[in-house]
Amino acid sequence: MESRVVLLFIVLSFVALALFVVDLATGAVPIPLGDVWAALAGGDAAPATAKIVRDIRLVKAVVAVAAGMALSVSGLQMQTLFRNPLAGPYVLGISSGASLGVALFILGAPLFGAAAGGGGPMASLGMAGAAWVGSASILLVIAAVSRRIRDIMVILILGMMFSSGVGAVVQILQYLSREEALKSFVIWTMGSLGDVTAGQLALLLPAVALGLGLSVAAVKPLNLLLLGEQYARTMGLDVHRARLLLFLSTILLAGTVTAFCGPIGFVGLAVPHVARMLFRDADHRVLMPASALVGAVVLLACDIVSKQLTLPVNTITALLGIPVVVWVVVRNKSIA
Repeated sequence: MESRVVLLFIVLSFVALALFVVDLATGAVPIPLGDVWAALAGGDAAPATAKIVRDIRLVKAVVAVAAGMALSVSGLQMQTLFRNPLAGPYVLGISSGASLGVALFILGAPLFGAAAGGGGPMASLGMAGAAWVGSASILLVIAAVSRRIRDIMVILILGMMFSSGVGAVVQILQYLSREEALKSFVIWTMGSLGDVTAGQLALLLPAVALGLGLSVAAVKPLNLLLLGEQYARTMGLDVHRARLLLFLSTILLAGTVTAFCGPIGFVGLAVPHVARMLFRDADHRVLMPASALVGAVVLLACDIVSKQLTLPVNTITALLGIPVVVWVVVRNKSIA
């Protein structure tokens, strides 16, 4: 590995660690870094300060890291699989499918009984399961279409159409739902890293870790797919099996994050391009950890900014991600 790449990884790791600490210190009540360290190390910190740092901000910062890594890696996988720089869990409708599952779970509370309306482990498991099923449904439809249609741009457009259709179904559910459930769902759609409890984190982290593990196993297939499916087949790759592996990884990564944090857009689309620009390498052995690390840095920074401006994190990721997407479109157009 080049010394420049190693240096970039070291610098980004230090930046991520610094932002993690700053994220613990910022909020409605600013906390000095010394008190943050005392709270984490079990030192002489005020009980209220220790509770804020350990029980609230630490959980939120960990969620930011996990969500940033998950969305970025899932976006990288989709861009390579579909060979399109604008592919991603949000654009292809995967996150919308997860949103539909959560909408059915939250807004259809009378159909699901107390599990949907409660806040216990079963409610968390039910919400995550609904998001997984929703994202898997959209992804399976896209996969089925991609087997018949070879034009990747057509598949991308169909994914956006599926996303619009899902949005229409969600609007119908909102129109028919009760006021309490509607309020909960609207708040969820704004995207939040702070609504995840420690109990929910115990479900989110293993699911994301499993998804990241599957993505590591898919590094070699992704490198082969860079040159097209036909080339990958001639090199002995089972393309169908590779697709299933990538789809399962994306479902776990994008579906889980969407279930617990809401639809956080543009991270999965923009971060892989930032990683490519920084590392100037197409090898997924470099791009995969690079995207994960850059994703963690970006979402930690967005969380800090959102707390300073008292805005939903989804609005910050959009403001940062849109210029990257515009740059990608203009760059590809000029190359073409």
